[in-house]
Amino acid sequence: MARKAVAVNIYVVTHPQATHHVDGLVGGWFDSDLTDLGRRQADAIAAELAQEIAGEPVDIVSSDLRRASRTARTIAARLGTEPRQDRDLREKSYGEAEGRPQSWLRERQIPLPPVGDRLRHDEGIVGAETRWQLAERAYAAMRRIETSGAADTIVVTHGGAATLLLAAWIGMPIESSGQVQFGLTSGGITKLHGDARNHSHVIAYLNRTAHLAA
Repeated sequence: MARKAVAVNIYVVTHPQATHHVDGLVGGWFDSDLTDLGRRQADAIAAELAQEIAGEPVDIVSSDLRRASRTARTIAARLGTEPRQDRDLREKSYGEAEGRPQSWLRERQIPLPPVGDRLRHDEGIVGAETRWQLAERAYAAMRRIETSGAADTIVVTHGGAATLLLAAWIGMPIESSGQVQFGLTSGGITKLHGDARNHSHVIAYLNRTAHLAA
């Protein structure tokens, strides 16, 4: 007998305000922490997800960088579970620019071209990842999330990585992902839904932020 299809919900959370945001520093793999406001925002995210998931078992996976992992721990504590970490959910590495002022990066960075191979573009920053390397990580992470068997999963990550997770979810070829941008903001929640009836991949809502106003 054929196995019954199961609906899947994935909640992609972009971590809330971090110290590098307010200090005007380059993030990437720079291990900044949440600000006091960011911690309050993490509490609001946790409350919003607890209301939506309503006591159902949930898997929580996050980037291992502090601003994301602290957010994941706050959510997990509210939901009575433990998060796990996946380094592939990290933001794009900016190499030697990480932790430096944004102005330092802007003065040296070679801008993305409007056409051509934007994914493999070399920004001219020593040690920085290409967007292709970030895309490979994000696509691999989404494959693991989709096949984990969890009916509800919360993913805590970063803005650039989150865009590529969504591209992977909707089946966009990785070669095309260099052109996409979903405009996700700090502390936003995006719900992805796998429809068990017609096996479609739905973006149920994008970048919900009303909880942050509270």
